[in-house]
Amino acid sequence: MQLVFATSNKNKIKEASLLISPQITILNLSEIGCNEIIPETTNSIEGNALQKATYVFEKYGYNCFSDDTGLEIEALNGKPGVFSARYAGENNNAAANMQKVLTEMDEIKNRKARFKTAIALIMNGKKIVFEGIVTGSIIREKRGNNGFGYDPIFIPDGFDKTFAEMDLNEKNLLSHRGKAFKKLMNYLNEYAHPASK
Repeated sequence: MQLVFATSNKNKIKEASLLISPQITILNLSEIGCNEIIPETTNSIEGNALQKATYVFEKYGYNCFSDDTGLEIEALNGKPGVFSARYAGENNNAAANMQKVLTEMDEIKNRKARFKTAIALIMNGKKIVFEGIVTGSIIREKRGNNGFGYDPIFIPDGFDKTFAEMDLNEKNLLSHRGKAFKKLMNYLNEYAHPASK
């Protein structure tokens, strides 16, 4: 089975390759000749994931999936949320995004936050969305060199390490993206091997 992962984020593709069944070949956007920037203009994480997957399916004809992820901070009324990648500006600068969050949280005691990932799958025209959530807290300074995005300032509940202090396999076991991918894989396994009746 071939599926296009509608992202140009190499870190996401690296994570996905560890989570997807070896029977499924993941194609990236450049492998199907898609080099344009796919629009993400909805006001929700689920909407953006569906928008990207729909774009690839309609324009290139491939079964595909796309994800969108947001960091939702309780004391900031759910921000940065759908604007997580561009919180400090349109250039998707992770360091600037983190610094903006840390500055806004400087005097705030409530550090509760959650990561939410939505994965939209389009198979032969059928659309389905899988969701993964992990709760945790925002620390006061960056820690760790692994991961990407807001990983250096987020500690998941029940742990004392940030996502950026975990190796990829450890992070995938409990992360929002890992949970959403597990739901995706369960669906794909059932799709490929339907139970006999």
